[in-house]
Amino acid sequence: MSALANPGSNNLSSNSTNLNQTQFSRNLHGVWHSISEYSSQTFTPNFLIDPLQASNFQSSQKINHTGGHYAYVAQVNITRAGAYVVDFKNTSTIAQFKHTLYNQQNQLVASLNGGIENTTPNPFFLRHGRELTLETGQYRLITEIISPNFLAIPEPYIDERANYQQEVKLSNTLTLIALGVFFGLGIYYAVLAAYRNRLAEGMYASFIAGNFLFNSATLLVLADVLKVHSLYWATMPILFSNIAYVVFVMALLEIKRETKKALYHVGIAIFGLMCIFVGLALVYPNWALELSRYGVGMFLTYGLVSAIIEVRRKNPTAKRYLVAISLFFTLGLITISLSQIENQYTFYIEHMGLVSVAIEVILLALVLSYQFSELHRDKEQALVELEVSNKTAHSDSLTGLPNRHALSKEIANLPLYGSLTFIDLDGLKFYNDTHGHERGDDLLCSFADCYQHSLGQTLKLYRLGGDEFAVISESGDLPKVETSLDEALNAMRAVGFEFAGASAGSAYGYEAENIATLMRMADNRMYENKRLRKAKTEIIQKEFKFGH
Repeated sequence: MSALANPGSNNLSSNSTNLNQTQFSRNLHGVWHSISEYSSQTFTPNFLIDPLQASNFQSSQKINHTGGHYAYVAQVNITRAGAYVVDFKNTSTIAQFKHTLYNQQNQLVASLNGGIENTTPNPFFLRHGRELTLETGQYRLITEIISPNFLAIPEPYIDERANYQQEVKLSNTLTLIALGVFFGLGIYYAVLAAYRNRLAEGMYASFIAGNFLFNSATLLVLADVLKVHSLYWATMPILFSNIAYVVFVMALLEIKRETKKALYHVGIAIFGLMCIFVGLALVYPNWALELSRYGVGMFLTYGLVSAIIEVRRKNPTAKRYLVAISLFFTLGLITISLSQIENQYTFYIEHMGLVSVAIEVILLALVLSYQFSELHRDKEQALVELEVSNKTAHSDSLTGLPNRHALSKEIANLPLYGSLTFIDLDGLKFYNDTHGHERGDDLLCSFADCYQHSLGQTLKLYRLGGDEFAVISESGDLPKVETSLDEALNAMRAVGFEFAGASAGSAYGYEAENIATLMRMADNRMYENKRLRKAKTEIIQKEFKFGH
């Protein structure tokens, strides 16, 4: 396994020795030295001309998150010659670094540069690892780091190249998968926001975009893939994503001044404070990551408290959002409170933040999907109710036939050679007066059923009110209309409506200049036929009476 010796392990078994060598070979147990603190007026990002002088500088108990120039000095004991890699644990957010390695005679063995703002190509994808080929012996490693801010403490460690190459695969895979999730869902919500014009989806897309840029910068995707070497992308995007998340929470939970005054004013206050953070970060760039850390804490707290309050108010969206924000709150607070991770060499604190946001993004996708399904269900229900309402407005409640409103719509599309027929049903007053209105209703329903059955699927019967009906024939098939009327009346007489009769009048579309004229023409002809039928009936009755 590792060839970096642990002096206190010689009396252990072979397997135990190898395990301990692996463990302690990485931990160098060096000492940090402060070269200079960050100051926008005096800070110059220049490495030491003679790194051996680093031990003469003041030792430092910790690295200031608000930036500076530091040197890490450690002794390295190589017990087996081979290929090694020197890298950092805890974080990869480093603007500039330089490793210098000296042998026991203080002769320079290697000098290796890197960092987000350094254009030197990384030999290992998404890593700051630098290769060394070392012989057995004692060495002194001096690592200088220069950065306007630090997300965590970047502690150097050394590992055998073969082991290092295997162990970084999982963390790199995690980085690419999570960023892929951000990229896909970010585009989805951006398109959805543009299409639906909804603030919640737009702000959530902005939140995802900010985290995508931030993590792409801190985890070296921008540097290795796009050759973007700027620490700006590792600071500012997260400040804007924090602002977007506050607005997203307010939009998602419908926090408005009129209905939820307290939560609204708190949200506006946090929004304003975060905007101030952006301005401060521009003036004091070394405070950008610290301000981002405070912003994350604020929006996590605001989201959690808002979700709890809205759940108590029976908000169905808040119940599902509470699950997502609770997990995000726990992981997020752990992430922003850490400055180092014990006994972990290939997963950074950035990875923890990446995972916590990815989990929240996925859970929020489920919440918003539920919200979309609810909106779709409400829309479908509204359409059903509209259809029922529309059907009620355009249907006759007794017979179920389309009514006068429906006829007015249909007749507007009547072809020139189409026909309109008005029918006046006889016998309604007789059955109402002699057998009651229920029997009169039965007459109307029987006529509607029998006549529509005889007309078939191509012709439609309408009830205009009382005992008046109408038929539209787009083909102008008046013989079919008249034959069907006779069939319907015969069928009604066969089931007990002996006095059923009807008068009809028809007009073609080409006979009238407008709808009103067409309807008046059909109506006049119906009453003319009714008058003729009545006169004919009276003549027959007189002849019958005279003959007897």
